[in-house]
Amino acid sequence: MPPFTVRLAPWNTDADLIRAVRETVFIEEQNVPTHLEVDGTDPEYLHFLALNQHRKPIGTARLHPTTGRVGRMAVLEPWRHAGIGSTLMQTIIDHAKTLPLSELNLHAQVSAVPFYEKFSFTVAGPEFLEANIPHLPMSLALHLA
Repeated sequence: MPPFTVRLAPWNTDADLIRAVRETVFIEEQNVPTHLEVDGTDPEYLHFLALNQHRKPIGTARLHPTTGRVGRMAVLEPWRHAGIGSTLMQTIIDHAKTLPLSELNLHAQVSAVPFYEKFSFTVAGPEFLEANIPHLPMSLALHLA
């Protein structure tokens, strides 16, 4: 597997790198309308960025530090199934445990539910459409040490 790193990515300095991944995955591949993808709340979130060995962005996700909402998990197609998503999610979980959060919650695309279940997320409600894509709400209780 080619080397990659995952790090916290301040929105005020890394927005262009984060947007590059999200626009490719959500707007171009999944046809999510731009006004839904660019929701104006990014400055409120902690962002995580995966970079390849050439320091190019290949994946991203965000975590709201007070609500525990995880979102905008995206990995560029050539890098899928290489552990980037798993590393991003584990990094978010580990970071969340340092915050005053009791749980994480997210809206999982139905096709991604098995991915989140590997991290012990459980379905927390009925299926719904978001951006014309079927989703399920999921949550994960955080057990603080």
